[in-house]
Amino acid sequence: MTESLLNSGNVKDLLAKVSGLTNDAGNPRVKQIVHRLMSDLFRTIEDFDVQPDEFWSAVSYITALGQANEAGLLVPGLGIETFLDLRMDQAERKAGIEGGTPRTIEGPLYIAGAPLSKHDARLDDGSEQGEVLFMDGQVRDMDGNPVAGAIVDVWHANTLGGYSFFDPSQSKFNLRRRIETDEQGRYTLRTLLPAGYACPPEGQTQKLLDQLGRHGNRPAHIHFFVTAPNYRKLTTQINIDGDAYLHDDFAFATRDGLIPAVRRSSDPAAIHARGLNAPFAEITFDFIMHREAATAPNTVVTRPHAEAA
Repeated sequence: MTESLLNSGNVKDLLAKVSGLTNDAGNPRVKQIVHRLMSDLFRTIEDFDVQPDEFWSAVSYITALGQANEAGLLVPGLGIETFLDLRMDQAERKAGIEGGTPRTIEGPLYIAGAPLSKHDARLDDGSEQGEVLFMDGQVRDMDGNPVAGAIVDVWHANTLGGYSFFDPSQSKFNLRRRIETDEQGRYTLRTLLPAGYACPPEGQTQKLLDQLGRHGNRPAHIHFFVTAPNYRKLTTQINIDGDAYLHDDFAFATRDGLIPAVRRSSDPAAIHARGLNAPFAEITFDFIMHREAATAPNTVVTRPHAEAA
């Protein structure tokens, strides 16, 4: 059996120099992480007998992924974002924090600065036809007390699976709002029931998923950040019950407790009372938040976002 090249002094010295372990400058944590990453990469190349043309094909793929601005799409597709959430869940349990509304991935399509409304908001701009959705709920703490003045930051796709700012056909901040809860911690909103979406079929993310024999579809869903002073930021999303990909999300974001019932009404009196002329849908969903704790991990994630033009 051929001895691993990684055990040779030359390669060990190379890895030490590559990761800066032979000097006193730089960041010690970064050095250790780079050393681990490069060691694992070298071992992968050796174990799978990766040839130079295969390696440079992978480099070309990474370059194209960045040029297409799809890194934020591939990360959840490879389960990395869900793994980060699972680690946060574990860290919170160790700090004595359990229960409440489950977290799940943020995804790559958040835009900061959506218009702020008091207690109630309409998310859609009225330019699109679709099934009207009324959603309401309450923000409470773990003791059942209402959290007044919480900000429910909500965003979702339109009926074709497109997001404003990323889809140039939509108006600015369409289907994006921030809603401040009332004295009882309640919020209400009107919008259109969203559709799921798929990775761009000719994009770099789907290119890798094809090699893995996987689809790139997400079920219909609605994203939320929920924040309030002295409470832990909640990043979550609900999935729309009945979607074909509800439990087959390429981004692995479906979690128990995040699939509320969708109530559909075709009663003429209810339709009239809502000021509509067609059946509509309703969802009730409460957000249960934890108070901030000094010993708990930080839930405010600093990451780059696209900016509103």
